[in-house]
Amino acid sequence: MTSRLTRRAWLGLAALAAAATGWPPRPARAQGHLANLAPEEPIAETLKRLFGGRPVKDGASLITIDMPLIAEDGAAVPIAVEVKSPMTPENYVKAIYILAETNPRPLNVKISLTPAAGQAFVATNLRLADSGPVRVVAETGDGALWAATREVRVTVAGCAA
Repeated sequence: MTSRLTRRAWLGLAALAAAATGWPPRPARAQGHLANLAPEEPIAETLKRLFGGRPVKDGASLITIDMPLIAEDGAAVPIAVEVKSPMTPENYVKAIYILAETNPRPLNVKISLTPAAGQAFVATNLRLADSGPVRVVAETGDGALWAATREVRVTVAGCAA
């Protein structure tokens, strides 16, 4: 008579081993509140933190911002940004920053690009706290900064201030 380990016995032993390794129970670590993940800061401090003292030039002729003038729901506001650039190794858009000036944390997104992208274009949804300007800053490979702004009116706020 041979003693075979059945599937039920195997699962029971596995459950017992799992329970034994967790004894005594450890207290759960606090993850914190989402509002404490990053400091709230005004747009001027965000720009200084991101770009230092580098000058930001007017890029209204280079940057196209496609987004609604009136956003019915600030939780999901569509935006498409295109920067006119040849995207060659000598002349390309290195990064696109999208900043909402009225948000508690103005930097919504930073997209890094390479010349292999072929086109400096990005489309996404933003979360906007209130009506106000949305600023797009394009950083080129040589470090130059170009900015364009678009006013948006939000009827229902998308983030808590």
